[in-house]
Amino acid sequence: MQYIPNKIIIFSLALFLSIGITVTPVKVAANLSSIDQDSFFSPSYGDETDLWTRIEQGMSLADNTHRPRVISQINWYSKHPDYINRVAERALPFLYLIMEEIEKRNMPAEIALLPVVESAFQPFAYSHGRAAGIWQFIPSTGRLFGLKQNWWYDGRRDIIASTKAALDYLQASHRRLNNDWLLALAAYNSGEGTVRKAIRKNRKKGKPTDFWNLDLPKETRAYVPKLLAISSVIVNALDYNIILFPIANEPRLVEVDINTQIDLALVAQLADITLEDVYRLNPAYNRWATEPGVKRKILIPLEKEQQFKAQLANIPKSQHIQWKRHKVKNGETLSHIAKKYHTTVKLLKQVNSIRRHHIRKGKHLLIPLATRSLKQYSLTQPQRTSSKLKANRQGHKIIITIKNGDTFWDLSRKYKVSVRKIAKWNGMAPRDTLKPGTRLVLWLSRKNTSNHLINSRLPANTVRKIHYTVRQGDSLARISTKFRVTIRQLRKWNHLPKGKYLQPGQRLKLYVDVTKQT
Repeated sequence: MQYIPNKIIIFSLALFLSIGITVTPVKVAANLSSIDQDSFFSPSYGDETDLWTRIEQGMSLADNTHRPRVISQINWYSKHPDYINRVAERALPFLYLIMEEIEKRNMPAEIALLPVVESAFQPFAYSHGRAAGIWQFIPSTGRLFGLKQNWWYDGRRDIIASTKAALDYLQASHRRLNNDWLLALAAYNSGEGTVRKAIRKNRKKGKPTDFWNLDLPKETRAYVPKLLAISSVIVNALDYNIILFPIANEPRLVEVDINTQIDLALVAQLADITLEDVYRLNPAYNRWATEPGVKRKILIPLEKEQQFKAQLANIPKSQHIQWKRHKVKNGETLSHIAKKYHTTVKLLKQVNSIRRHHIRKGKHLLIPLATRSLKQYSLTQPQRTSSKLKANRQGHKIIITIKNGDTFWDLSRKYKVSVRKIAKWNGMAPRDTLKPGTRLVLWLSRKNTSNHLINSRLPANTVRKIHYTVRQGDSLARISTKFRVTIRQLRKWNHLPKGKYLQPGQRLKLYVDVTKQT
């Protein structure tokens, strides 16, 4: 890899500034607010202390930079240095851990960069194909490779567990596909069956069976070149006028065993980091606490390890989470109580030694509770979904409630928007099941919104039916402006022919968006 020595960097920055070019350095660990940001970087630009150099020295895939598909991807990466820097920023806490595991297995170091292609190193990434985590496991493949998924925990987003599972997957494919890493990578993207089918097809036609000659899906044909391209750009950063800030070749995180369920707010307190940082380092946890009844590990900054362990040892296990005694009322069920306290029926039965679903009035139940308001656990799965629903997008926002039998396809046809868009707006995948009672956000064009409100008997959930009494001096234009509706809508709702004037005292029916009223 080519790197810029300190003096040259200083000179280059000075030169850029002198000719009016603004140079924006990488924002170091901007998403890890309470962790010592400078500690993620090497204090010097020496090769021995730099993780990029370590990756370069471990690269062993054949040079394919002459191939058109790779050249095309190199051109894209080289024109987007800001993207590379953003991805490097997200990778900072985890890249050393990944390289350690890759070297243990004697695998090509290029694979350490595969999460760049898969997820851009975003731990909370969730694709339209229901893939999650930096390695983008779909649910079934995740379970096949031992990644547990439940209400509390999703192993597909567990940095350590998913890394080991991804490398297991790649090694198994490598063994079964003629010890060819490019074929193994292709299988990771499109499935081993797809690659084998393409190989058989070429063999029958007497064609080569290497990756470059196989008839694979379009996405897979670009997938492997993307990895080869980003590897080349990282190695030859200087050739592409990209300044790579070196990452220190040393561990920054440590795994700590947690033998009981623990409130993640308590973890943040004991480790002296923010609650958001706890979730960013441990994105597998869906809720406010770790999974009950299971031994889990927590990733924390290495420099916080001794402090965290010492303070944790002084707290009784019974105080790792907060408890509440709940007296069962007439008509209450375990489902009602679990929903009220944001927990699961399974946990209530486990904690209270209940074998069946039946509970008696007057019985007391122990309920595990979060120590803070659930809104403060801003990166839990429900809060991330809530943030997506509240995001501002182009168009008119309506909220609908799912009814029994509704599907993404039905909603797509009804509201004239794509299935993929509806899923994306709501943090879902198109193949996810829609449950009755679930609320979805839709962003419609003005035309689609007007047509929907005009033609639908029941307006959208953010729209309310009101009656307005016409006053002296009112006109359709004035009323439409006041309530942010169109004149056409006013005429349609009230069967008003053109040319007919409004009369004081006349009552009009309107459907108004309550979120847009002052």
